[in-house]
Amino acid sequence: MTSTIGPSAPHFEPIEPAAAGCDLYAVIGNPIAHSKSPFIHARFAEQTGERIEYRRVLAPVDGFVDVVRAFVAAGGRGLNVTVPFKLEAHAFADRLSPRAAAAGAVNTLRFDADGSYGDNTDGVGLVADIERNQGVRLAGARVLLLGAGGAARGAVLPILERSPCLLTVANRTGEKALALVEQFAAAARKADCALLGGAPATIDAAPYDVVINATAGSLAAALPECDDRAFGANTLAYDMMYGAQPTVFMQHARSLGAKASDGLGMLVEQAAESFLIWRGVRPDSAAVLAQLRAMLAASA
Repeated sequence: MTSTIGPSAPHFEPIEPAAAGCDLYAVIGNPIAHSKSPFIHARFAEQTGERIEYRRVLAPVDGFVDVVRAFVAAGGRGLNVTVPFKLEAHAFADRLSPRAAAAGAVNTLRFDADGSYGDNTDGVGLVADIERNQGVRLAGARVLLLGAGGAARGAVLPILERSPCLLTVANRTGEKALALVEQFAAAARKADCALLGGAPATIDAAPYDVVINATAGSLAAALPECDDRAFGANTLAYDMMYGAQPTVFMQHARSLGAKASDGLGMLVEQAAESFLIWRGVRPDSAAVLAQLRAMLAASA
């Protein structure tokens, strides 16, 4: 974990140890300046009295491992991992949680005497936001998951663990959706949940209780392919993306009479789960979410 970085390694800024009496944590990615994680974890530390120092770390796209090793050598205790390094973090970790193994990606690294531990808190953050903040129970629910990429894959197991009656995965490339169905078939049987998948045109067009947009379409203001009949008056349309304004997916769902939410709560809830993994204490996510929501509204 502390091997020397050779002269041919990608250049990055030196990582300084934390202030005396503090443990060092950070979020690593490229780009990283936009990340709200330092604000979130600073509020969590204030709430809980945990003495941590949390930073942003910009890693070269070809230098993730070298930067992580330098971070550990500087006394780093844990990292949040964002794009484009979640797959590399998965490969880097000495040990994986079941949900990280299922997702094939890691967004949380913890460093201890046994090496590095990788977890994925994105899916559990999604579930927590839907159930705790949106007030929608997933047990017995009909859930439609749009997309079959990394974000969707990380969400499937945490959703199944809440025992919905149906989880349908719809993806433009139906084969990718069917691959997820095959991967999680055993977990679906354990949850007594019907797990289906395919291209959007092949899915059940009746209203769902929850429709989750796990595609990156909202980044380009593009609607994911989905039959309008999937949305009803009692549907929660949930977009994993967030911004100062409602996403096009949210706007479309509301035009069809559904309720809609962005993914800001997911961001805060996955961070709270990371904080628990690192420090053994769960912070008050609701208070921080309210602060972030107010900040976004002020910037609109």
